[in-house]
Amino acid sequence: MKLPRTLFSALLLISCVSILAADSASSVVKPNIIFILADDLGQRDLGCYGSTFYETPNLDRMAKEGALFTDAYAACPVCSPTRASLMTGQWPQRTGITDFIGAPTKPDGWNRNTKMLPAPYTDRLALDKPTLAKSMKESGYATFFAGKWHLGPEGYWPENQGFDINMGGHSGGGPYGGKKYFSPYGNPRLTDGPDGEHLPDRLATETANFIEGNKDRPFFAYFAFYSVHTPLMAREDLRKKYEEKRKRLGLEAIWGKEDTRDVRLNQDHAVYAGMVEAMDLAVGKVLNKLDELGLRDNTLVFFTSDNGGLSTSEGWPTSNLPLRGGKGWMYEGGIREPFLVRWPSVIKPASVVRTPVSSPDIFPTLLELASAAPILEQTLDGMSLVPVFKGGTLPERPLFWHYPHYGNQGGAPAAAIRRGNWKFIWWFEDARSELFNLASDLGEKSNLVESEPERARSLQQELFAWQKEVGAKSPVANKKFDPSKPNGRFAAR
Repeated sequence: MKLPRTLFSALLLISCVSILAADSASSVVKPNIIFILADDLGQRDLGCYGSTFYETPNLDRMAKEGALFTDAYAACPVCSPTRASLMTGQWPQRTGITDFIGAPTKPDGWNRNTKMLPAPYTDRLALDKPTLAKSMKESGYATFFAGKWHLGPEGYWPENQGFDINMGGHSGGGPYGGKKYFSPYGNPRLTDGPDGEHLPDRLATETANFIEGNKDRPFFAYFAFYSVHTPLMAREDLRKKYEEKRKRLGLEAIWGKEDTRDVRLNQDHAVYAGMVEAMDLAVGKVLNKLDELGLRDNTLVFFTSDNGGLSTSEGWPTSNLPLRGGKGWMYEGGIREPFLVRWPSVIKPASVVRTPVSSPDIFPTLLELASAAPILEQTLDGMSLVPVFKGGTLPERPLFWHYPHYGNQGGAPAAAIRRGNWKFIWWFEDARSELFNLASDLGEKSNLVESEPERARSLQQELFAWQKEVGAKSPVANKKFDPSKPNGRFAAR
């Protein structure tokens, strides 16, 4: 008998927690947990994932000392929905947060000339939802948040969702106050440092201080960078370093097209490179603090991003090649992420994991590790990754996406499913479908719908059934769309 997804999730979690509880009776110590989230960082922006222009020695070291996931995904091609998914263990559609918070929440507020009106969405994470931080706190962990929150207005900030300490998390989707990435910050949840202090380093210092102050008890630190989100600003010394590197290598920007959008095809943006390196240095400061305190072996460190790198708008700072597209698009460049996990006492060094994983998996993973009580009143859409950390596998399952909006990067409303190596995309504007075999066509160049009609039909049916199950809202036709005027999807570089 096939179990409903909700019941299956609950039974799986109960099983996982029961097993860990049995282990705990054998004097297993709860691990410390640090979850590091970058903003708008593409998978190919790290040296360990193939970048030859950006320099990320600390993250590359983390990959050598732990596991590198090749097929890790964000739950959405833009930020807030992915962040909600990480905090709840659910697909964004269940939380109601399906677009970046700040976009019009209802169709009647839409003023762009597009073929469809985007679906309505919720602009805050409900306070009555179980969250990752609440669960960790209930399990005896000290909880800490630093950086970008972007999950609702005041009253819905980290301190309202289970975090003991909040350093810098508020409504904003970027560092837009004061001197932005430099002090004074104009951030309502972060005191200013000395004039010119750099935000990623300051957030790393606060995280390191929290670790030191809680070294004698289990702790959960959620370090969510504002980097490398716009505005594009780097330390002057790092900008100069990469300007010189670009000249030395003879690099010039290379451009292509994604639909009618310009898309960057190489990595040579000096300011962005400086932002990436500063982020890496901040990660290094946190890792070094663990070493200094002798906490390395029993601390599980995650690193990932909330969506793909910006390649089709807003400064066009990076390229995601060989992945197609970028932030705001349903192609791999918009949703496939770097995902590194280091846990020296458990994970074999230099492991490469090809199991597809997604944002909702983090919640059940940490619940198991924290020996937290199962959350039976809330559907969990992810699976615990602990078996993978120990060298095992997960059962094959589909991964889903549903983005019924127009972002700022040129993509149109779309939904997708990945099962095995096959990925099916449904475009709402014209009921068009695409089918790709990611094993042989990572760049999603060959649409196989016509040559694989049965497979496409099966995946489409599975996608539509999932949309119904999670209550996904869809865009509707825009009766005011004027084809004689510029399409609101597009913008020139």
